[in-house]
Amino acid sequence: MRLAALLVWLVLSSVAPASAQDAVPEPADDYRRGRVVEIVLEEARDLAGYPQFFQRVIVDLGGRRVTAEHSELATDPARRLAVGERVVVAATESGYFVVDRDRLPALAIIFGLFFAIVVAFTRWRGVASVIGMIVSAVVLTTIVVPQILAGRSPLATSVAGALIIAITSIYLAHGVNRRTSVAVVGTLITLALAGALSVAFVSVARLFGAGTEEAFYLQLGPLEQLNLRGLLLGGIILGALGVLDDITTAQAAAVDEISRANPALSARELYQRGVSVGTEHITALVNTLFLAYAGASLPLFLLFTLSEDRPLWVLVNSEFIAEEVVRTMAGSITLVLAVPITTVLAAKALRRSSS
Repeated sequence: MRLAALLVWLVLSSVAPASAQDAVPEPADDYRRGRVVEIVLEEARDLAGYPQFFQRVIVDLGGRRVTAEHSELATDPARRLAVGERVVVAATESGYFVVDRDRLPALAIIFGLFFAIVVAFTRWRGVASVIGMIVSAVVLTTIVVPQILAGRSPLATSVAGALIIAITSIYLAHGVNRRTSVAVVGTLITLALAGALSVAFVSVARLFGAGTEEAFYLQLGPLEQLNLRGLLLGGIILGALGVLDDITTAQAAAVDEISRANPALSARELYQRGVSVGTEHITALVNTLFLAYAGASLPLFLLFTLSEDRPLWVLVNSEFIAEEVVRTMAGSITLVLAVPITTVLAAKALRRSSS
């Protein structure tokens, strides 16, 4: 769920780090996609006590064949390259190296399957929701990340990006109507509360945004003055928004349908029935949110658990664990608050349309 930090890292990795003024920039590697046609050499080498699989392979780069080396620290022999596999090759001054498998075709198939299933069940509204998702990605990569890299406040930039995403994606997915407008207003109000809660929680827990490996790398090079605490807060808000629009649109829809089914219900009765529906929804989502955060950090959780030189309470007290706790609690409280806020707005606004 650390989407903001991940995007910053992806953009940063493609930017040459700024060093001393008299430093000579190193030439950029040339990356190509190709197919392994022959394995010339394959052996296992010991390095620092770990098995290292080393291969020298011939790769076809669209009619031109080159010899490239592939080596990585691994314990799984299945990670060795095989003839026919598509790979990404980096051409450097010292030769060619296989840097990774070529996963773009597989990712295209997976996205195509996702798109087909969404359209099959939701028709044109599904197409609009996918467009909204693309808009969200564009906002993050062309507005939020560049502004943070330019030195703007990560928190303010993330909040602005979240507002743009919330308004455009919800209207695209659900259409321009009163019900959608209620969901948008509920989202914006709850998002403001999420920002206040996040600031308070991060301050009370004395978090500085330095609890992850990504934060360590972000302090190097041109972003050494980056406000990591602001980046942490921005990531929490963007993460909460990912589930928040689901709550607000569902609540507005539930109240609207209840009102249409029984126009004689008062606003108070609509609120009570809507909250009853929302309670079931939020109960499931709170656990879903926790599992999403925990699943994203599962490898690090395992490393911490295997650490025998520190007691459990010291590990729980660490900034990494504390950040995940704050993310989960801030996000969960935001989702809970979204139910009554959106429901009361819908009960008042949508009942008038059916009376």
